[in-house]
Amino acid sequence: MDILDIFFALLFLFPHIYARDDCPVSVCGYTGFPIRFPFRLQARQPENCGYPGFNLTCNSQGLTVIKLPLSGEFFVRAISYATQEIQLYDPNNCLPQKLLSLSLAGSPFVAAVYQNYTFLSCPASFTKSRFTPIDCLSNSTTSVLATPSTALANSMSTTCRILATLAVPVTRQVQTEDGFSTNLDSDLFLTWYEPACSACEIQGGICGLLSNTSQELVCDYNSTAGGSNKGFQVFRIICVSITVPALTCAVGIACFACIKDRVPGGSAQRSATAVAAEPQPQEPTIVTMGLDQTTIESYQMLVLGESRRLPGPNDTTCAICLSEYLTKETVRCIPECKHCFHADCVDEWLRLNSTCPVCRNNPSPAHADSNSNNV
Repeated sequence: MDILDIFFALLFLFPHIYARDDCPVSVCGYTGFPIRFPFRLQARQPENCGYPGFNLTCNSQGLTVIKLPLSGEFFVRAISYATQEIQLYDPNNCLPQKLLSLSLAGSPFVAAVYQNYTFLSCPASFTKSRFTPIDCLSNSTTSVLATPSTALANSMSTTCRILATLAVPVTRQVQTEDGFSTNLDSDLFLTWYEPACSACEIQGGICGLLSNTSQELVCDYNSTAGGSNKGFQVFRIICVSITVPALTCAVGIACFACIKDRVPGGSAQRSATAVAAEPQPQEPTIVTMGLDQTTIESYQMLVLGESRRLPGPNDTTCAICLSEYLTKETVRCIPECKHCFHADCVDEWLRLNSTCPVCRNNPSPAHADSNSNNV
């Protein structure tokens, strides 16, 4: 009866396993990034396609919008599913004003790093040409400054009024120096820990829910982002077409075995036949998805100079960790497509995947340019 149990399980489990295939990847506008689990684009994707707290919308200009419960709306510039990071900016182009009242409570997001900043309101004549003001909070008579330096804030307290000292989300900790101020005009980078899909995404899988009624996560290595659901529907039909005849055959075998047990000597003969037909265990097959270390080290490495210019179709941000390149950082470039990344980031990627993280092309392993160069 074990065979019957297996076939019944397959017959009724397939519709639940592939329920997540009814969640197509969506996008806002024509040049936006893909929106998929754990995020859900409201009015375009079913409710079971996302995780609680990850709802997004599109505005009339085709921009992606997220609303934090206690901090209002932000525009989404990018989402990294592999590193579980979302990059936000202010619709009114005044992120410091948002930071003064920012609260992530009630949302699934947190900041990877916090740093204390003191906000000061100073006379414009005092700060002119000496400090970097926050333009959107300043006017002709008053300049608003933000500094991570406690010493600077204390030294200016007799001339300036301290507005607040806040823990501000930042991409990396800044070494504070006296006389340093910033306008905090960079994007807001947040991360999330639940649902934990990073390992699945790094290995090339697509994370999702097991079924419409379950919160259990599964990693699908057969799906591709943006793929059609028709292939899975055909697969389900094929599975059912195979399962029904096999189930009929299994019922016939079970009935025959039941009758055979009633014949004297039938059990002993059947046991001997089962032992003779028992297959020998096979060695497990080990599949390597990434590249070996020798091949990875054969790809070109560059040490960034003052210009931080990179060859090929690259910008100033690593597409894996979403951090800007800095002077003297080491990057590695994929052959053929010339896409470059932080060496540590892309080395970890290539150990698990043999394709470029950006264009997904599979580079030829026949490269031997491992010398580091300055750019």
